[in-house]
Amino acid sequence: MKQSEIKELSVAELQEKLGEVKKSYSDLKLAHAISPLENPIQLRTIRRTVARIATELTKRELQ
Repeated sequence: MKQSEIKELSVAELQEKLGEVKKSYSDLKLAHAISPLENPIQLRTIRRTVARIATELTKRELQ
């Protein structure tokens, strides 16, 4: 998810999206621990998406 897409979402949508992305990240991590993922770079991209969404939420709280 790109930063421009994240900025367009409302706070409620961001919180919902954050929950979804965190769940998919934990599912992928578990799958990777059991057997290696075909594309382990997915873990990095999802982790960075979580960070982008969390950063945007914090930024909006401070304003």
